[in-house]
Amino acid sequence: MIVCVGNTKGGVGKTTLALNLAIARALQGREVMLIDGDRQETAQTAIDIRAAAGKTPSIACAVYSEGRTLITQVGLMRSKFDDIIIDSGGRDSAALRAAMGMSDVVVVPFAPRSLDVWALAQLDSLVEEVKGAHPNMRVIAVLNSADPQGHDNEDAAAAVADYPNMQYVATPIRRRKAIANAAGQGMSILEYTPKDAKGIEEMNALANAVFGSN
Repeated sequence: MIVCVGNTKGGVGKTTLALNLAIARALQGREVMLIDGDRQETAQTAIDIRAAAGKTPSIACAVYSEGRTLITQVGLMRSKFDDIIIDSGGRDSAALRAAMGMSDVVVVPFAPRSLDVWALAQLDSLVEEVKGAHPNMRVIAVLNSADPQGHDNEDAAAAVADYPNMQYVATPIRRRKAIANAAGQGMSILEYTPKDAKGIEEMNALANAVFGSN
């Protein structure tokens, strides 16, 4: 499968989710390529840290932040890997449009904050454009850095109904120190110790929503 983790807004946790999804699939024995489509190259840095620590399974990673290059390279790689996860930059760019257009699933992380919810309107318009050429593309919105309690999560989730080109999945990823600590070591919360059972449950639920039985 090809999965794009993308949003036109920055700071919503795209790289962290892309890293976790890539490692989740690798832990299942699949050959995974993580593509860093962001010029900040944060995903590549995380994988470099992982490799330097000798952590297994190893994850292949490359930086392609230009749309045309991304299309070419994914075309070359898609027969060599079971899954390709693309971490897209936080803006409307040729790379984001290219990544979405090649993907089976687009994962849209957003926080339960007004600015994040408002930004979904721009992304919904972009999805509508891309879907014209790729009608089978599935777009799912997931709450990231969700609040431990309160009504903001529910209000933000309900707001997704205003954007018909994406589907909300009830697999929120709550703010957890273990997720941030794991990412800083090039790891997923699924393999981090000490174990965070609830965090692991949430990440597995998201992976299941993205990949299903594939």
